[in-house]
Amino acid sequence: MATLKEKIGYGFGDMSSSMFWKIFSYYLPFFYSNIFGLTLADAGLLMLITRIWDAVSDPMMGVIADRTKTRWGRYRPYLLWIAAPFAIAGILLFTTPDWGYSGKLIWAYVTYILMMTVYTGINVPYGAMLGVMTDDSNTKTVFSSYRMFFAYGGSFIALGAWEPLCNLFRSMGYDLSGSWQASMIVIASICFCGFLLCFSMTREHVKNVSGESLGKDVKSLVTNSPWWILNGVALLSNFFNTVRGATAAYYFKDFVSGDAFLDFGAFTIVLYAGLFLMIGEVCNMLGVALAVPFSTRLGKKSTYYLALVCLVVFSVLFFFVPNTVAGWWLMMLFQVLISICTGIISPLIWSMYADVADYAEHKDGTASTGLIFSSGSMAQKFGGAFAGWAVMALLAGFGYNTAENAVQTPEAINGLKYLMSFIPAGIAVVSLLVIFIYPLNRSRMATINAELKERRKESKE
Repeated sequence: MATLKEKIGYGFGDMSSSMFWKIFSYYLPFFYSNIFGLTLADAGLLMLITRIWDAVSDPMMGVIADRTKTRWGRYRPYLLWIAAPFAIAGILLFTTPDWGYSGKLIWAYVTYILMMTVYTGINVPYGAMLGVMTDDSNTKTVFSSYRMFFAYGGSFIALGAWEPLCNLFRSMGYDLSGSWQASMIVIASICFCGFLLCFSMTREHVKNVSGESLGKDVKSLVTNSPWWILNGVALLSNFFNTVRGATAAYYFKDFVSGDAFLDFGAFTIVLYAGLFLMIGEVCNMLGVALAVPFSTRLGKKSTYYLALVCLVVFSVLFFFVPNTVAGWWLMMLFQVLISICTGIISPLIWSMYADVADYAEHKDGTASTGLIFSSGSMAQKFGGAFAGWAVMALLAGFGYNTAENAVQTPEAINGLKYLMSFIPAGIAVVSLLVIFIYPLNRSRMATINAELKERRKESKE
């Protein structure tokens, strides 16, 4: 029986990962183009090319984790081993060396590849833990919900603290690039502690069948049709989130009025990108809380489908929000609704990967849990990579000017609006088509789980 301590402990792991991931996804493009000093073309190409290594490193890490045997389990020890390298790599990523353009570009490639390699080393085993902490499909959704609730909580902290931290260090005498590095040191320290808490509070309980034959694992993987479909779903999900998130800093800098505010009568709140993203994280957490009751009643696939339909509608409507006082309230309303829907989706993806691992063990006798979950991390990175590149490429195509005090053309402003509305809506439409053919519905998983329990019981006897 899964304990509350384990559920909370598992949540701390993705809290740490997500704090870094959201800063990378939402602020790194802006950092590269407006602070580090790369051109939009070079920054976009950097984010795309570095993912080629990820395509290799994620499955490699999954294979390695599946074959790891320690007194702590297969996957859990990596939380302890890689926590410190993870924090250090993040700090280096936001370090701006005093070099020429070519040297800085090389530094950006090296540190970005290093960060993604370390991220793979800790996040793939962490994700795979979901498959060995319980053998019950519904409990996996509960674990996944705790994971995503803490993930969004960590994102809320990171996104809410980021700009105030940068401003604080600027007021202490740091230059612009130094303030960003110092802010990352603070975030990295919190993430390091979170991974250690996750390690100490969790356990691996399920002994699945995996890791004996690499050839058998790979053959099972490539013939696993639900796995292929779910990879597409995961990629598109992160593509949707990253396009909107990475555009937000540009959108608020150049479209939303500099004196935008929300008036609550007794007090007012200045509206800026960090607040917009923070509100999104809080509402993501609400969506996560809704994922379990909705999926229990409707099934994971139907819940996912319904959330996507809502994302299409709300994203299209976002385009028509004006830059006025009423528009600022509408902007936040649509951010709330969109974020609730993405919050519902997030835990379902990881719970569905656990179902895919059970499907593989049922069909082929090998779970390949680490290898399967590595694809989730890989799809997440590819989605973020293509989104980061696409945002940069589209901004350049729309004629966006990266100069500090530049006045943007109407074409560039419309481009920012498209990136926050119609483009994400189109991604959600494609996601609808992909999830429609996903075959592991509630009744099929109930049959698979029941038969697997019998097999595992017989293997112990």
